[in-house]
Amino acid sequence: MGTNFITLRIHNNVLLLFNRSLSSFFQQISLSLPLRRSVPLSNFPSILPLPLLSRFRYRISFFHFFFFLAFILIFRFCFAAMEGVWSVYGDFEFVYSGTSKEQILFSLILGFGSSLLLAPLLAFLFDSIGGHNKACLVFCVLHLFVGIWKRIVPQSHPCVWLLTLSSSLATGIFSFAFEAWIVLENENQGYRLRALTNTFWLMTFIESASLIGSQVLVNWLLASDVDTGIASSSTATIFIAIIGIFCVTKGWKQTPHSAPVKDRRWMSYINIFSDKRILLLGFAHACLQFSIAIFWILWAPTLVADGREVHLGLIYPCLMGARMLGSTVCPWLFCASSSLRIEDCLVYTFTVMGLALSIVAYDYQEIGVLVSLFCLFHAGVGLIIPSLARLRTIHVPNELRGGMISLSVAPANAAILFLLILVRFSNPKSLEHLG
Repeated sequence: MGTNFITLRIHNNVLLLFNRSLSSFFQQISLSLPLRRSVPLSNFPSILPLPLLSRFRYRISFFHFFFFLAFILIFRFCFAAMEGVWSVYGDFEFVYSGTSKEQILFSLILGFGSSLLLAPLLAFLFDSIGGHNKACLVFCVLHLFVGIWKRIVPQSHPCVWLLTLSSSLATGIFSFAFEAWIVLENENQGYRLRALTNTFWLMTFIESASLIGSQVLVNWLLASDVDTGIASSSTATIFIAIIGIFCVTKGWKQTPHSAPVKDRRWMSYINIFSDKRILLLGFAHACLQFSIAIFWILWAPTLVADGREVHLGLIYPCLMGARMLGSTVCPWLFCASSSLRIEDCLVYTFTVMGLALSIVAYDYQEIGVLVSLFCLFHAGVGLIIPSLARLRTIHVPNELRGGMISLSVAPANAAILFLLILVRFSNPKSLEHLG
């Protein structure tokens, strides 16, 4: 299965899917830039092409434009360089280094266990000190450590579990840090909610595009020589992690909030554990994260069942392209003229995603049917992620946002950890289905 990640030839259909999403991205980007101290478009430097600037419907805040652009670039660099690269060639690295299935399972157990125990503590810590930019910095430093370790230490080193621990903590930080940072800055600068709402779907869009870019980068590095390619992938991670650290430290300085710690603890108890809407929102987020994690564990074994030859490297960008298309539906869903409530849309989307995966689990399917159902599932993911972020903005205090997100992910991590332990100790033969 690992060798399928070496070759990448994106079909014309995938390119068409990406181009349509990119076109919708440029059409909607103008909606995310708010009115404030506005300046004429003619005063802007020529960072963007004139045809694109001419399509903006409003005069744009000069200050917010550069903050928005810088934040999105930081988001893209951090995700593409670190989370994206590891998600693409992590399985291949396990296979190439001769890691057994028991060791891979132990790595997964360690990763989800550390995320379950430590990520919520870090989220509450950064909420208390008001330093989500510091959380983003820790995220970059952890991946820098992982890249340096892989570059200089052999894979057979007995302390290799440190890599899994660091990567899992970085993933846990990533789940709340960037969103909490942009929300607080949007509030501190006094920008309208519409700018923040459109930023959510743009973050999802760029996240998926970054994963496709990561696949292109990794497959290009692995194309000539595998040993050199793996080392070059670690070098690329180190290089762009340094860029991310520079952007976070020298770019935007987060404005600290002054709410005392005792007040935030009281607000946390009242709003998270007493408000049924927040509990339902957290439950929906947990269900989404659980389904995504299970999908990425089982999607490859499902496709290659019965010894079928499948180029996973060609299917992966299709899934990410479907998620990009799903995220582009959000601007029409969030607009004031829409008669469909976000809550109703989430109910319909979760139902469709559940039916799609139920068809996969019910019976043997051909490759075309499986890929179509998987794409439908990821289109729903692309729609749900910004929608949940929008509802968090409505119902969750910004000072508690990081802890709320991390607590929402904790039940999903606990459920996955339970299943992995169950597989490990109850039925060792079931390890054959993991890959």
